[in-house]
Amino acid sequence: MPTVAFHTLGCKVNHYETEGIWNMFKAQGYERVDFEHHSDIYVINTCTVTNTGDKKSRQVIRRAIRKNPEAVVCVTGCYAQTSPGEIMEIPGVDIVVGTQNRKKMIEYIEEHQKTREPINGVANIMKNRVFEEMDVPEFTDRTRASLKIQEGCNNFCTFCIIPWSRGLLRSRDPESVINQAQKLVDAGYKEIVLTGIHTAGYGEDMNDYNFARLLKDLESKVDGLMRIRISSIEASQITDEVIEVLDQSEKIVRHLHIPLQSGSDTVLERMRRKYSSDFYFEKVEKIKKALPDLAITSDVIVGFPGETEEEFMETYNFVKKVGYSELHVFPFSKRTGTPAARMDHQVEDDVKNDRVHRLIELSNQQAKEYASKYENEVLEVIPEEHVQDQEDPNLLIGYTDNYLKVQFQGTPDMIGKIVRVKINKAGYPINEGTFVRIMDHATHSYVNANA
Repeated sequence: MPTVAFHTLGCKVNHYETEGIWNMFKAQGYERVDFEHHSDIYVINTCTVTNTGDKKSRQVIRRAIRKNPEAVVCVTGCYAQTSPGEIMEIPGVDIVVGTQNRKKMIEYIEEHQKTREPINGVANIMKNRVFEEMDVPEFTDRTRASLKIQEGCNNFCTFCIIPWSRGLLRSRDPESVINQAQKLVDAGYKEIVLTGIHTAGYGEDMNDYNFARLLKDLESKVDGLMRIRISSIEASQITDEVIEVLDQSEKIVRHLHIPLQSGSDTVLERMRRKYSSDFYFEKVEKIKKALPDLAITSDVIVGFPGETEEEFMETYNFVKKVGYSELHVFPFSKRTGTPAARMDHQVEDDVKNDRVHRLIELSNQQAKEYASKYENEVLEVIPEEHVQDQEDPNLLIGYTDNYLKVQFQGTPDMIGKIVRVKINKAGYPINEGTFVRIMDHATHSYVNANA
């Protein structure tokens, strides 16, 4: 049996796609082995969101070549899409496929095994208008299932390379989304995370269908689905129709990731973010009314070119005003090939780091405050795994619907199921809880979640 090993760098979408590629290999009779082992074929799914992503991708490619110089080394993903030439120059790379035409990977491998010639299968992504279907009926790690619903982005923010590595926005066929969701539920998953490059932009390329309708259809047409999580939604995508769907839903969880990037209007303009801080705040307030107790998480970039202390404080105070349950804070990183990398007034590293620390401190404080509201409450948790390196083998860890990370004493059979847990000690990043009971699926309803 021929063997294949995978290494995935970067985001959730890449991890999803690696599973899709593995499914194609599995159907052709391949056996999957660990990347650190000797394998006939190595597939490296690369990331290019930062220059470091490129560098890490190259390191992993070289590691595979050293493991087995005779193996077929196949490089795919975002870095492969933007810089195929650079990758082909690495001695030992046999095949490069970008972020499309992955269906042809095995065909290329078989062709290469005959000719021993390197193959560059990367085509112009900007011409692609069709979502590439890849079926993922189950995941190697068993608890949370991602479901990719769209590809690409039309925004062209000045700091971001992604439209060039992923192309323009294209949505997956609704029927195919529903079918795959059903397969995942049938395979035992209770929660599905809707994911994509610009996830809630789903349907912007369709005439008579949109993201709100997809959410409704997932809720009504997928048998046995318990939880729907949206991986990310832009402020501009929180339409009244979406708010109404969230308000009426019994399956969409009380957690939204709404990227902010900056709370300063002048910085948002330089980033080409297409909204003001006021617009963002109005949307957040509106959605909090529809969903009380909503957890809102976000991304912020600090030290964007030209960011003054005043502009940074605008972001700091804006974050205070919104009250996030968790923040991902990134220092601005110059991505070669983006307009922001060429801008004047780049911020010094020590200033950037200082601002990052200040914002992380605020974020940790907000996260603790949010979590403390749930002390002594009973919440629903899907345990994902055992806590590593514990003397206690029965300690499980998982997430509540509003994205609090909880550890509690339980048994292995609880993993992947919905269980009720009382939060004894709130904290950040971890809350401590006590198991109450496993959900009764016959009468399951979110309405009495606090009962």
